[in-house]
Amino acid sequence: MISTNQLKNGNHIEVDGIIYKVVEFQHVKPGKGPAFVRTKLRRSTDGNVIDKTFRAGEKFRSVRTEARKMQFLYADGEDAHFMDTDSFEQMAIPESVLKDALRWTKASDEVDVLFIDGQPSDLQLPASVELEVTQTEPGLRGDTASGGGNKPATLETGATIQVPLFVNIGDRVKVQTSSGDYMSRA
Repeated sequence: MISTNQLKNGNHIEVDGIIYKVVEFQHVKPGKGPAFVRTKLRRSTDGNVIDKTFRAGEKFRSVRTEARKMQFLYADGEDAHFMDTDSFEQMAIPESVLKDALRWTKASDEVDVLFIDGQPSDLQLPASVELEVTQTEPGLRGDTASGGGNKPATLETGATIQVPLFVNIGDRVKVQTSSGDYMSRA
């Protein structure tokens, strides 16, 4: 069992028979009344995020999680296909569950597939990834009044992010996976 005061971002808990990943949590101690915990939970089956409030000290069943190194093979529009690098066994995970993580994953990348109670359910991404810009408009000098400015750029995985005007097609950029923000040129 896990208590509300042991919650951490990334923990998996079972609430009402459904497994959730803790995205965000906040302990609140109002001046009047009992303490409570405000959370954002991502449902492991379909990726939906819900807000839920619990009383302080409430207990949940802790869920056994395991990460296995696998190679991302391809996505066919319905499923994402992975291969275990040790046993060469292949598996498919519905793309709808992994839609955010697949934005930052190229074919043949090594990834950590997260298994919850023995079932594959998510990818554990690094904090940042380096990807090549495949499409963007040229940034012209004088486009902005203040000297800064951003423009949309499409990356080799198909994800679109905002980059500074000096980034061109073919440049490699570092992107933060949690927010999708441009960090620097690689």
